[in-house]
Amino acid sequence: MKISVLISNFNKYIYLKKTLKNIVNQNFRDYEIILFDDQSNDKSIDLIKKYKKIKLIINKKKKNPFSPMLNQINAVHEAFKKSKGDVICLMDADDFFFKNKISYVNNFFQRNIDSNFLVNTPKTFGTFFKYKNKNSTKHIWPTIFPTSCISARRIFFSKFFKYSLSNKFENLAIDARLNIFAKYYYNDYNILKKKLNSYTIDQKGNWSKYNHLSINWWISRNEAFEYLKYILKLRKIRFKKSSDYYLTKFVNLFIF
Repeated sequence: MKISVLISNFNKYIYLKKTLKNIVNQNFRDYEIILFDDQSNDKSIDLIKKYKKIKLIINKKKKNPFSPMLNQINAVHEAFKKSKGDVICLMDADDFFFKNKISYVNNFFQRNIDSNFLVNTPKTFGTFFKYKNKNSTKHIWPTIFPTSCISARRIFFSKFFKYSLSNKFENLAIDARLNIFAKYYYNDYNILKKKLNSYTIDQKGNWSKYNHLSINWWISRNEAFEYLKYILKLRKIRFKKSSDYYLTKFVNLFIF
């Protein structure tokens, strides 16, 4: 089984040295690394080019100036189209995989031939992450596992990109969409409760605009509900409104 690791980067040079050092030194052999750089203007490109194992794609198209979230979805999609792996592991440029991450992912999919989607718990830096097991359409925010915790079969990603709505919901990140899609469209959601990678919140990065209960946080929450409604409609499943949903809609009335 071949594994593809897809990394999206924009001006994460201060993290990249550790990120790349760890990803090229996995204890698994049959894997490729594809890094999509979204027009970085720091020293990222020079550093990436030092690693012959990494296939670098530099974005030459016009970016969305208002939505880093949509730009990241595009980055992952473009990297996916260049990949050849049977299983895809996603990775943010400010995170890193522990040495045995890809081996664990490979072993899981080898042993669970009917499973298509896997998340693992992260070791966190600069943020607090706690898993809450709420598997219900009433709860859009059970836990959104971060991008670098997500691995899935190629067939899953092929289907996801058909329904990712990559031109809508400017505040809804790819990890939220993938978690929703796996849980409510595929009904295939597997959690490996083992810390296999880091998860870093860059306090100077895009996520700093989405602090808990901030305006952007509420907007993103509303967009997540709308994406969930879209996914459930595809499956012909009735969306169940909850107090959480009504509260989110009420707050958004005062934002716009």
